[in-house]
Amino acid sequence: MTANSISIQKTKNPKTRPSADSLGFGRYFTDHMFLASYSTQKGWHNLRITPYEPIPLDPGASVLHYGQALFEGMKAFSHQDGSCVLFRPEFNWARMAEGAERLCMIAPPKEIFIEGIKELIKLDRDWIPSEKGCSLYIRPTLIGSESFLGVRPAEEYLFFTILSPVASYYGEGTKAVKIWVEEEYLRAAPGGLGATKAAANYAGSLKAALQAKKNSYSQVLWLDVNRQYIEEVGTMNVFFVFENEIVTPSLEGTILGGGTRNSIITLLKSKNKPVVERRVKLQEVREGAANGKLKEIFGTGTAAVISPVGELAAKDWKITVNNGEMGPVAASLYEELTGIQNGTVKDTFNWLYKI
Repeated sequence: MTANSISIQKTKNPKTRPSADSLGFGRYFTDHMFLASYSTQKGWHNLRITPYEPIPLDPGASVLHYGQALFEGMKAFSHQDGSCVLFRPEFNWARMAEGAERLCMIAPPKEIFIEGIKELIKLDRDWIPSEKGCSLYIRPTLIGSESFLGVRPAEEYLFFTILSPVASYYGEGTKAVKIWVEEEYLRAAPGGLGATKAAANYAGSLKAALQAKKNSYSQVLWLDVNRQYIEEVGTMNVFFVFENEIVTPSLEGTILGGGTRNSIITLLKSKNKPVVERRVKLQEVREGAANGKLKEIFGTGTAAVISPVGELAAKDWKITVNNGEMGPVAASLYEELTGIQNGTVKDTFNWLYKI
């Protein structure tokens, strides 16, 4: 396909651009959105960019009854030379395609996924904030749109992408956050949807996160089904810097493999740092905090990039990590990765896709 395959209808009522200091995360949306439709009869068709507006959806649509919905999280960045780049869009397409297979959905081809986003950003280019720590968040979404009542995969799908100028995901920015260890609720179990960026995963996480925030904790640390091994921190992957190695939980079907996680592992390996993917017991982390071998904890994700953890707590215990501050490993990785994204550090990994 080419850009000419996409019809474009420009808005007649452009929105007022928000100031950088009022952005927050996901509060504002740009003027336009990209959509593409699928049916078993026509395949992918009707590629279009329209003004940002409500999507007509039949009350019988499968997404509303059987939860066929998944999404991606990406970012675009403005560089000092006036150019605009996407960060690792092929990774996000591949993850959506894999998630769609798990949910028996039809993912858009890579060309539609990337070209649609590219043309949409071209149209809303002036929405990309240039201030430090800001970017344009991209939310590609796939839903079952066929109207029927019966438990089977839909035969019609809608793929759409919306854009949102954002600042830091957490109000704390790169300051260390406090995390509650969740021992009652479960994020994922073997054989489930833990490795898929399905909307249902996030619905199931809300209650625990809400309770944690009521108790002044930013998010929760998710444990495995036996409440022994660590899986994720909030909506992020998690890393532990021990005295002799840097560890992140291995991907064994219950953890979502993040693009930032993958990028951090690549950066660490390029520096010959002892990074290891393996199962991590909560008890190992607690003992590391007690004997001084645990130096840092940080989460990684598209939204927050790197979020240092300064405290872990449960009902009957609490540990402080690195005096409740961002550690040197997390700080160095944050500066390098955001430097690559913003064009101030050379991209030796070919992660940037110029628009």
